[in-house]
Amino acid sequence: MDLEELRDDWTRLGAEDPLWAVYVAPGTRGGRWNVDDFFALGSQEAASALGELDRLGLCPGRNVAVDFGCGVGRLSAALAQHFAEVIAVDISPTMLEQARRLDRSEGRCRFVLNDSDNLAFLADGSVDVVYSSLVLQHMSPQLAARYVREFARVLAHDGVAIFQVASRPTMSLKGLAFRIAPWPVIRWAQRRLLGYPAPMRMNGLSRSAIENALDSTDARIVGVIRDESYGGHWHYDRYYVAAADERRHQAG
Repeated sequence: MDLEELRDDWTRLGAEDPLWAVYVAPGTRGGRWNVDDFFALGSQEAASALGELDRLGLCPGRNVAVDFGCGVGRLSAALAQHFAEVIAVDISPTMLEQARRLDRSEGRCRFVLNDSDNLAFLADGSVDVVYSSLVLQHMSPQLAARYVREFARVLAHDGVAIFQVASRPTMSLKGLAFRIAPWPVIRWAQRRLLGYPAPMRMNGLSRSAIENALDSTDARIVGVIRDESYGGHWHYDRYYVAAADERRHQAG
């Protein structure tokens, strides 16, 4: 039911207020995002995140990238500036409809609807970089861990997964609510009190949970960067997870 609920909520969000749902920012609700500003933020984020690869001694290929949880393609278009092909994946058909309409990649993005708890449509070792931002937080930790294992599976021998996770709520009023209130209460409040088109689940994911998810794979964490660029009511970290061969290259 977690996956079905996730699909239904994000399908509704994609139909009613897609840009705001992808990147909640003051003054942008109700279709008030400036589209150029929205995509410029994606370009800045991708350039910054990829720029860390050199500092970490990581050298993935630049052929195929996956944008997991692509939404309307904010980061898909940005990744297309750095990779020959971007496979933009989302659970919501309405988000993907908007992504295709707003596509700025000049044909380098392929948009894929995936509503299963795996990435079985991608072969083992077929992807240079998996990228995900503001996505894993919106599902249960168990489902998020399953996708992290899938990120590792699809990485090429020198591949890297770069993904942002919410680590813990802040001490703001909304952050405190996420600390103490059960999800059904938060879901009700978002819909009835805040007027969201559909609720947005939020869950933190600890480093130990990610390490446990990777235990059965050959990939390991090689870098964690605190990322407070989004703000809001949670603290965020960006993880860099390298395939086994890439870690050996880095060590050498």
